[in-house]
Amino acid sequence: MGSDGRLTAAPDSPLNAQAAGPFGSEFRPTDPSQLFVSNAHAGASNGTVSAFSVAADGALSTIGASPFADEQTAPCWVEISHDGEFLFTVNTGSGSISRYSIAGNGALTLLGSTPVSSQAGIGAVDARLSRDGRSLYVDESRVGTVGVFAVDGGQLSEQGSVALPAGATPAGVAVS
Repeated sequence: MGSDGRLTAAPDSPLNAQAAGPFGSEFRPTDPSQLFVSNAHAGASNGTVSAFSVAADGALSTIGASPFADEQTAPCWVEISHDGEFLFTVNTGSGSISRYSIAGNGALTLLGSTPVSSQAGIGAVDARLSRDGRSLYVDESRVGTVGVFAVDGGQLSEQGSVALPAGATPAGVAVS
């Protein structure tokens, strides 16, 4: 962004996606020079998450062996723990949440996936952490609920869900 507030293309822009369907993204809160992007459209069980280093001029370079396997379908939204150590991505096509640890250099290690039980498959969408980082709220739009997961480092355990008003069709989650 220029001093006048206008955006200009970064060097080598546009950058080709590392996998089909780049979708959600988030900068690492403890190192905003690292950007993580979910890749949602590579097919059943072929989702990935890309990791990039962002230079001062906005140029992106791949981190490690990016993109990193998700082993689920349609990883869409990305949420990173406040301490920058863990990444969660909601797999809309699998009805699960993948959990990764983030190394200091930004490389990801898949820890596993946690099912969103009330989904019984397709439907979970956006997710956001509580202010204290101890709860992950998941928009379970297909069934009209918000799922609540306890967060313990890179582990999740489902705590239940909260029903939304009849007819609600949420498209995301906001935490204040």
